[in-house]
Amino acid sequence: MAMTTPSHTRIEPGILYFGTPVVLISTLNEDGSANLAPMSSAFWLGWRAMLGLGARSKTAQNLLRTREGVLNLPSDSLASAVDRLALTTGSDPVPPTKRRRGYHFVADKFARAGLTPVASETVGPPRVAECPVNMEVVVEGVHPVADDDEAQRGGIVAIEVRVQRVYVHEEIRMAGTTDRIDPDAWRPLIMSFQKLYGLGPQVHPSTLARIPEHLYRGPDIERAREAAITTG
Repeated sequence: MAMTTPSHTRIEPGILYFGTPVVLISTLNEDGSANLAPMSSAFWLGWRAMLGLGARSKTAQNLLRTREGVLNLPSDSLASAVDRLALTTGSDPVPPTKRRRGYHFVADKFARAGLTPVASETVGPPRVAECPVNMEVVVEGVHPVADDDEAQRGGIVAIEVRVQRVYVHEEIRMAGTTDRIDPDAWRPLIMSFQKLYGLGPQVHPSTLARIPEHLYRGPDIERAREAAITTG
């Protein structure tokens, strides 16, 4: 029996967050205290990441001022901790756009979430002990988003960061390897249309998985080693 091909309906959703990993970004405020903020507009290429942020957010301001931060990736078991950071901001006073959406100022985000700060080795902001993945990063570029539109100009930035250190919990490292993540053990927290989800089991073998992972290793890894030697 022939399958019926579904038809499409044109819609205009207010957001297009179809599902990406949650990132807790830790940065340093002007007074040296730590800020911790959840976001999910992030993607990785090699040892670089692009972070889409509101330009006026405390996290973006801290990243642009200090040029460093930590990308902490929570597992799905940390959903409640991440949710405790929802509708909070490190900006005081609260920006008008965030105030209209119900945000309020919280000075100690780690305490609010019930998470533990751990000293980093190559950057100032702390890592999150409970997150299975921590990546210390430095800012390498800032790219305006929607700069062609006068109404949006200056409101959104894509911040390019370079990873200097990667730390993982031992239980997600692939057995018998030194530098690989076990995708069957790593259960990232996923944000899809403002709701939190876990990652299901593998649904199909991947042809791309036949490519040895070491063939993707780029020069930023060597740079990271040098940075660790100079600052560690």
